[in-house]
Amino acid sequence: MTHLRHRPAFGALLYFAGALVIGAYFTFAAVQGDYGLFRRAEIEVEARQQAEELDRLKAEVARMENLTRRLSDTYLDLDLLDEQARDVLGLVRADEIVVR
Repeated sequence: MTHLRHRPAFGALLYFAGALVIGAYFTFAAVQGDYGLFRRAEIEVEARQQAEELDRLKAEVARMENLTRRLSDTYLDLDLLDEQARDVLGLVRADEIVVR
């Protein structure tokens, strides 16, 4: 009677261990890498914030363009002119009371 000893298949074990490590690496890279899911979520949030900032700036530009047009030579807004004269020159009408 001869007993045959079977050696463990180190080659197969090494192959599956390598495949597991490579699979884990690519899974990690797909989730947390530079182009992964978490980065994509960060980019979407940042894009939303940038869009909100753009809308705010567009509204500010429109307001400034309106004020500029109202102060131009071709358009005279007496209320705005009165406000600017009071603010810049410190003018007060005779029938007003100044509270400081």
